[in-house]
Amino acid sequence: MLNEQLPLSTANLSDAMEGANHLDFSIKPLQRHYKLFGPALTVDTPAGNNYSVLEAIRLAEPGSVLVIDGKSYCNRALAGDFVVAMAKLVGISGIVLDGVIRDQEDIEKLNFPVFCKGSTIAASSKKEKGKVNEIISCGGVKIRPGDLIAGDDGGVIVIPKEEVEEVLAKAQEKWQKDKDRENEVLVSKETVYTYLDNALK
Repeated sequence: MLNEQLPLSTANLSDAMEGANHLDFSIKPLQRHYKLFGPALTVDTPAGNNYSVLEAIRLAEPGSVLVIDGKSYCNRALAGDFVVAMAKLVGISGIVLDGVIRDQEDIEKLNFPVFCKGSTIAASSKKEKGKVNEIISCGGVKIRPGDLIAGDDGGVIVIPKEEVEEVLAKAQEKWQKDKDRENEVLVSKETVYTYLDNALK
C-alpha cells in the first residue's frame, strides 16, 4: 500500500481528517519540491542533544521517516549534512524535526527530504540520551511509531496507522469532488456568480 510516493496533497489528507493532525506551520520543507510518505520512526531527544538521533538511524528500516521531538529548541542543530547523509544512505525516506538543522546548503545538495523549523550554526551535544520508537509529540501532534507521515509544500500531517486506508480513500473522494467542482464552476464569470449565490444562501 505504501509506495513511497505521496498520492495526494497534505491538504487533501487534512480534508479527509477534518483538519486534524497537522504539525505546527513552522515545520516546513527545506526545499519546496520535497515530499514525504512513510511510517514514523520516532525519537524523543533532550533539547540540543542528538545521541538518540544516531541511535534511531542505526535501528531504522528502509522507507521509514525519522520524526524527532527536538522540543522546538532552535539554538543547536540536531542534524547537519553528515547526519542527514547517513540517514539517506541507510534508506530512511526523510526527516521531520521539531527543531533546526545546520549545513543547510550541503543538506540541500543531498536532495533528501528534511522538514524542520530552520537552520542555525551551533552543533548539538551527545551528552544526554533520549528515547527511540516511543510515543512522542512533534509539532504539537502525538505521533506513535508506525503512524503514517506525509509531507509536502503545505507542511506535515500524521495519519494514525489504523486509519490509513480509510483516510486515503476519503482523501481521494474529496480530491475528485474538488476537481468536479472546478470543472463546473471555473468556466466563466456567470458560473462563478451562480456558485457564490448558492453558497451564500
